[in-house]
Amino acid sequence: MSGGEKRAREEVEALLAQTKVKDGVKEEIRAIANNTCGERINLGNSGLGDIGARAVAEAVKDNTCLKELDLWDNSIGPEGAVALAEMLKHNTALTWLDLEGNSIGNQGAVALAEMLKHNTALKELYLNNNSIGDKGAVALAEMLKHNTTLTGLNLWNNSIGPEGAVALAEMLKHNTALTWLDLQYNSIGPEGAVALAEMLKHNTTMTLLGLYNNSIGDEGAVALAEMLEHNTTLETLE
Repeated sequence: MSGGEKRAREEVEALLAQTKVKDGVKEEIRAIANNTCGERINLGNSGLGDIGARAVAEAVKDNTCLKELDLWDNSIGPEGAVALAEMLKHNTALTWLDLEGNSIGNQGAVALAEMLKHNTALKELYLNNNSIGDKGAVALAEMLKHNTTLTGLNLWNNSIGPEGAVALAEMLKHNTALTWLDLQYNSIGPEGAVALAEMLKHNTTMTLLGLYNNSIGDEGAVALAEMLEHNTTLETLE
């Protein structure tokens, strides 16, 4: 074991000692740190909090066997999200990350977006129900200008308004990797729907777009209907 690996494992243990998570959860995190885990680990609803998320991030940083990680409903705030973002700068194996139902806010979304400009492994990211708002959505949109590997992004129920939707639409005119985007239960309104409809006249890779419950009004609905006359790749519009 190298000096760096030893220090990383000591950091994981120090962080775990500050948490109240169950012993079984700690053992799973240790397995990640030791690179002896399976390809998928579900730590959803484990009471991790920010300190637990930092322990997970440290464990995953140099892991090469974990492909899919579930961290839903863990009371992870911006601090934990920043640690996970830093992990994504180093990890080259993780392809699927679920952070649904946490509280990462716009600060956490901005941090993740910044690291995903450089990460070339992650393919699906679930940030639904995290209160990222327009600021977080704009940061993720900017990320999509640089990232060429992310294929799925779930932003369901995130208080995203027209500003965030317009930013995402603009970047998706040029991004050729993302195949699905879920924006259900936001507040993009007619302006956001029109921008996304215009994007889909140009985008040839998107197969699914979720817009249910967004107050798009008649204007947004008409724009989307007209778009469908031009777009031949979209399979599902929810």
